[in-house]
This record gives sequence, C-alpha cells and structure tokens, in this order.
Amino acid sequence: MSEFQDLVDAHYEALYRFALSLSKNRETAADLVQQTFCIWARKGGQLRDRSKAKTWLFTTLHREFLAHARKARRFSDEELTEAVAGRVEATEDESDRHLDGQRALELLGELDETFRAPIVLFYLQQHSYKEIAEILDVPIGTVMSRISRAKAMLRRRMTSEPSSAPKNILRLQREA
Repeated sequence: MSEFQDLVDAHYEALYRFALSLSKNRETAADLVQQTFCIWARKGGQLRDRSKAKTWLFTTLHREFLAHARKARRFSDEELTEAVAGRVEATEDESDRHLDGQRALELLGELDETFRAPIVLFYLQQHSYKEIAEILDVPIGTVMSRISRAKAMLRRRMTSEPSSAPKNILRLQREA
C-alpha cells in the first residue's frame, strides 16, 4: 500500500468529523477533506517531519474551511426555497431533542467557529493544546481560553434548557 493511501486510511475519518463539525454539511465536509488530500498530494512532499502530517492535514482543512466560508459569504449558490426549507428543518429538529448528548452536539454546532473548532479538536479529535495552536495558528493561551469559554457557553445553554425537560405538558383536572 502506498504512503498516501496509508495517510488517507489513518486520518480520513477524523478529518471528515472535524470538517462536518465546522461546516455542518455532509457534502461540504467531504469536499473539504478531499481538497485537503489534494493539497497534500501536491505539497505534502515539502513536509520535512512526517510525524507532523496529522497536524498539517488538520491545519490545511481548517484553512480550506475558512476560505470556503469567506467565499460562501460573498456568493450564495443556494436557492431561496432551499434556505427556507433548511430553517424549517432546523426548527423541527430542535423541538425533537431526545438525549443530552445529542443536545450538546446540537449546541456545539451552533457555537461560532472561533469556539467550535478548538473544542472539537480537543475533545472529539484528542489534539493537544500545542497541536490545536498550530492548526488554528493562534497562541496556546488563546486555545485554552477559547476552549474554556466554549465549555462555559455550552454549560450555560445546556442548563438553561435541558433536553430532558418535558415538553408540551397538558394539565388534566379531575372531573368533580
């Protein structure tokens, strides 16, 4: 098996999960991962320390996401009807919460990317603070601060409206 295929096999799933957590769209996530590996195919040979390949891939994916997000803000390829349908679906999904874990992931997806990326990399991808700092190109202290703030935001939102709270309760009174 080739070195490239080994790299894809070792990191595809984690990169896809990270891309999905950033983009919140399966097709976009798959495109971001594919683009990341295309860039690796062109530029990966320039990496001197092969032990840094994982960090390089996550950094590249994050940069591609940011470029994609900038482009999406300027040019929308979505029809108005699709945008409206997406908002309606999101509202229905939110009312149908079942588990706190599911709710936490929903809330995580609602966080601004500034806070979502470091917390996903730390808790879901098990990167170190140092690796996250390299991937996001920010100081370690900033990574720690963003993770702490993201946790506080998630905790606040989880306790203000827990998914286990009963919904649509009807009060029934006995007939006299």
